[in-house]
Amino acid sequence: MGHAGMAAAAVRYLRSAGAPAVAGPVETLPRPELRAVGEDERAPVDHGEFRRVLGNFATGVTVITAPQAPGEAAGPAGFACQSFSSLSLDPPLVCFMVGRTSTTWPRIARAGVFCVNVLGAHQGDLCRGFAVSGADKFAGVGYDAAPVSGAPRLAGTAAWIDCTIHAVHTGGDHLIVVGRVDALGAGDGGADGDAGDGAGVSPLLFHRGRFV
Repeated sequence: MGHAGMAAAAVRYLRSAGAPAVAGPVETLPRPELRAVGEDERAPVDHGEFRRVLGNFATGVTVITAPQAPGEAAGPAGFACQSFSSLSLDPPLVCFMVGRTSTTWPRIARAGVFCVNVLGAHQGDLCRGFAVSGADKFAGVGYDAAPVSGAPRLAGTAAWIDCTIHAVHTGGDHLIVVGRVDALGAGDGGADGDAGDGAGVSPLLFHRGRFV
């Protein structure tokens, strides 16, 4: 599918997800001068070395969750994610990256919404539970519904961000998912719905292949 086909598919998706229609024609911005990198120009980078060096960049840890999509019987979806970032203040946007081979991502895409749960330092075991495949990841996990999306808002987190899928871009063997922020808060979302202020909740960090 070319750029035009992907753009048309994105428009169809956003319309089906209930995104507001744009009044009048949309002016196309001029394309930047880009040139594909030739195979003979690529610097050889060993995958193991890539992971080792990039592992020196410490990141926070999140769990991306989504409610059960209409017509599905599998319950809510969720996976552990390090590749999360704020993106834009106006409009408020965040993004996360997910592997193309993820079996959880299609369920989140069908839901059209998600909640970013920023894990606290005490939630390493919770993260490990959401990092595995083929298990009931929500078994024994306390959560309530995020206020706009209804996605699971996990108890005890440092922060939560409730989002609607805004756009999806390709990025090598991953997808870049952009979310429009509909609601957010710091501290324990909790089963009682008290968002809290995040006081005393230190973040869970991942550095050089382990939690710190």
